Amino acid sequence: MGRKVILATCSLNQWALDFDGNLERILRSKPIMHHNVRYNCRVIFLNGKILLIRPKMLLDTVPFGDCILSTKDTCIGSEMCAELWNPRSPHVDMGLDGVEIFTNSSASYHELRKADHRVNLVKSATMKSGGIYMFANQKGCDGDRLYYDGCATVAINGDIVAQGRQFSLDDVEVVTAILDLEDVRSYKGEHCHPHVPCHRVKLDFSLSDCEDVYLPTHQPIEWQFHTPEEEISLGPACWLWDYLRRSGQAGFLLPLSGGVDSSSTACIVYSMCVLVCQAVRDGNTQVLEDVQRVVNDGSYTPRDPRELCRRIFTTCYMASENSSEGTRNRAKDLASQIGSSHMNLNIDMAVKGMLGIFSMVTGKCPQFRANGGSTRENLALQNVQARIRMILAYLFAQLSQWAEGKPGGLLVLGSANVDESLTGYFTKYDCSSADINPIGGISKTDLKSFLQYCVEQFQLTALKSIMAAPPTAELEPLTDGQVSQTDESDMGMTYSELSVIGRLRKISKCGPYSMFCKLIHTWREALSPLQVAAKVKHFFQMYSVNRHKMTTVTPSYHAESYGPDDNRFDLRPFLYNTRWSWQFRAIDNQVGI
Repeated sequence: MGRKVILATCSLNQWALDFDGNLERILRSKPIMHHNVRYNCRVIFLNGKILLIRPKMLLDTVPFGDCILSTKDTCIGSEMCAELWNPRSPHVDMGLDGVEIFTNSSASYHELRKADHRVNLVKSATMKSGGIYMFANQKGCDGDRLYYDGCATVAINGDIVAQGRQFSLDDVEVVTAILDLEDVRSYKGEHCHPHVPCHRVKLDFSLSDCEDVYLPTHQPIEWQFHTPEEEISLGPACWLWDYLRRSGQAGFLLPLSGGVDSSSTACIVYSMCVLVCQAVRDGNTQVLEDVQRVVNDGSYTPRDPRELCRRIFTTCYMASENSSEGTRNRAKDLASQIGSSHMNLNIDMAVKGMLGIFSMVTGKCPQFRANGGSTRENLALQNVQARIRMILAYLFAQLSQWAEGKPGGLLVLGSANVDESLTGYFTKYDCSSADINPIGGISKTDLKSFLQYCVEQFQLTALKSIMAAPPTAELEPLTDGQVSQTDESDMGMTYSELSVIGRLRKISKCGPYSMFCKLIHTWREALSPLQVAAKVKHFFQMYSVNRHKMTTVTPSYHAESYGPDDNRFDLRPFLYNTRWSWQFRAIDNQVGI
């Protein structure tokens, strides 16, 4: 009797309601056991026969339930998705009852610094009582804010033996391993504890073969984790590519201010172009087909990321009388290095026109604070500039392709970071209003580290001056030609302080008082309790006053668990397959077309 088994798990880039495409990707994966998740269930097949319909036990109350499969040579159990994270995971009891192979079909999404937690859970599932764990995961943008980051995994007795990629443009990735069941039995040894026996479905079938003695088994490997900077470069880039190719648009447009945030968004698009070119070089025909459709050129083959960037990425610096030469030049230099199609335009004429209408109706002419105006006047004059930029961004996104005689429109990209969203430090319906925002779940601190990574990884030296400049909105008058307004002075706290506050508010579920009690210890070396109290009060005042902005915030890539996007748990996707091929065909069949 053989004892070695050949196992396969996979990651599939599935798309909500795209039934035809999802079926095609499932068939392409061809795993050892086909699975299909419907109504939180896993269906297990063997040779065309349904063996088990296994529901997600932690969510469903159903007339069918959990059981394990007993073959001639081993015992197989299943758990689903979040059950791996649960303190009473089904694999515990199944392992004690003799299950040797565990399968998990999951939809685990990417968050910065989360991968090691997931890997440790997979390892620990078989570390205590032995066994083989096969982790399959969704990958790609499913039509909403989440990016599912693959990482199909096979582990045995607490060791990883096969690892899928966390970020890639491949729609289907299958990971295989050859493992010896005797290694599991030897490891289990005397791990015998009281347990509740599981219901068994017996099969006249064997996973192993008598000829398997010559098969080499997979050996433990060291998991290669990405740094947070690499995660920012890769995760949002893959998400953007899925969104672009499935939206039917011709590219992206970004208002590029020359600051850290918009530069980070630009670098993520450039990283996306690097990934696309690499995938094409690696022979990914699906990516080639997609990029040819995006650029409307069936003969095009992308080879240089800068050249691809020029075709699908437009950046636009929107100057005003309050803009400095420094930010203008920084935006221009970065656009030149990444290869984007770059425009410079001035919004002063539009601003004067808007204010002229107001003055004609009211007889009043608002002034900046620097010119003797009130706080309300000062804020209104800043907001009108910001909102005009949003209007112009959408105008150019809709018509710039038309102006060049090309088909299609562009997706407008936003660039408000998670900390600004927390405090509401942005204008409602300004350039933070966009189609999608790849950095809306990322902190300013992480973005600065990411830009330093881009300097080294992509040789984007223009980023050095961008990182050295103080963050500024440039909406108030210059002082002797220099910027006098900075983000941190406007907000009354630093971005690093905001990152700490954000985690306490969301993850630790702190209100003002409990946050204060924690921060007087965390910040005791730098701030007195009175200063801590002032910062906590100021934050919650800004947070509560500006919370309404979250109801219209641009859908952002989910990267941080402390993100404030209150639409995050609206589970309806906002990117649909507009062809609705399966559904429309079903309608046609009903009406006899």
